Amino acid sequence: MNDLLNKTAESPKTNGGSKIVHAFGALADLGAEVANRSNFRDTIRTSLHLLLGSLGIMRGGVARYSRFEGELSLAAVRGLGDEFPLAISLTREDERAFLECGTRALEVADARDLTLLSLSGWILEAKDIELIVPLVVHDELLGMLFIGEKASGERYTTHDKDVICAMGRHIGVAISQRNLLTELERKADETRKLYDEMRTTYNDTVRAFAAAIDSKDKYTEGHSTRVGKYTEIIARELAWAEDEIEGASVAGYLHDVGKLTVERKIINAPYKIDAKESKELNRHPAVGYEILMPIHHPYADVPLAAKYHHERLDGRGYPDGLYDREIPYIAKIVNLADSFDAMTTDRPYKRRRSAPDVVEDLRRNSGLQFAPEITSALLRGLLRETSGDSKNRRFRKLLGRDYMETENLTPLLRKTLDEIGTTQAITLSV
Repeated sequence: MNDLLNKTAESPKTNGGSKIVHAFGALADLGAEVANRSNFRDTIRTSLHLLLGSLGIMRGGVARYSRFEGELSLAAVRGLGDEFPLAISLTREDERAFLECGTRALEVADARDLTLLSLSGWILEAKDIELIVPLVVHDELLGMLFIGEKASGERYTTHDKDVICAMGRHIGVAISQRNLLTELERKADETRKLYDEMRTTYNDTVRAFAAAIDSKDKYTEGHSTRVGKYTEIIARELAWAEDEIEGASVAGYLHDVGKLTVERKIINAPYKIDAKESKELNRHPAVGYEILMPIHHPYADVPLAAKYHHERLDGRGYPDGLYDREIPYIAKIVNLADSFDAMTTDRPYKRRRSAPDVVEDLRRNSGLQFAPEITSALLRGLLRETSGDSKNRRFRKLLGRDYMETENLTPLLRKTLDEIGTTQAITLSV
């Protein structure tokens, strides 16, 4: 093998200006092919044709090497026929020998000590393969070139071998890039699956929390879940991005988490609670904020929604009496979703209100308790369903078919949306 390495390391000799120009042209074409082609098989096939065509070579092939499988697999061939094996085994000893050799052209006749030649040399000779060229990049064997005889019948000169090796390095780089891209795609896919699993686990946990919150109140079972869904609907009508919509729904699901610390008898009181009980209940937004704040949520505004979802634009809300632009925007959305669910569900001390009555309440309190553009978003969603413009049955599933089919609800929604009109810029502040 040492004699072979010495032979392949001899100094190059020029064979005339025209050959050099032609070789450089082929190298330039090959470099462009490797850089620009997105289809790997097309890249390797075209690269092989450029290599063979530049030197007038009759036949040849490019094989990729898999160290895991210990074999060379043909990626592109020309003129080798169907009987040429698609895969050739390679021993670890041969791999080490090829790595020592680097990207150098080895003459088949001088490489008889390689196991590759002892096992597959007959087919190489049958197909007149004269050169084999390892494709080595960064001390890694990536593949092999099998080069047949020249159409002219002439022997390969040192210059010819240098051109073949130079082009072989380009092909090796193409294989290396492909391997790297495949590995990156595999890791990206694993990361994406892990992220999806974590997000699913997070959302499942959020829903479980919502169920735990509502379990304390037998009269409002499902309230947090519905608020989460109404919040999602509003965010979608406001044309938020998908990750923002998901964050909004989480804020809705967890807005009442502070109620976990409120006595059950207060939450379940079948009457309108007194001032002392009301003060205890009104602590739940601040408590919810304290519970959620230490958690590293994917959506940073979730704790703010819990704390401020009872604030009003006119400053008459609690716990801090914030006014309009001082209120976090997500809290304004949750406030409307929370109020809408309260108006459309039965409570121990009052039955749910009719659809026209609810729409009128939203119109009357738009700009006072609710941000006008958020109110409009909710009403638009309702109108899409009642008018048949949307096949989605989001509200119907939450409110019931009969409620959504209230007589004259569609014209009422259109009229109310017109009356609310364009929102004041102040309410758009986050």
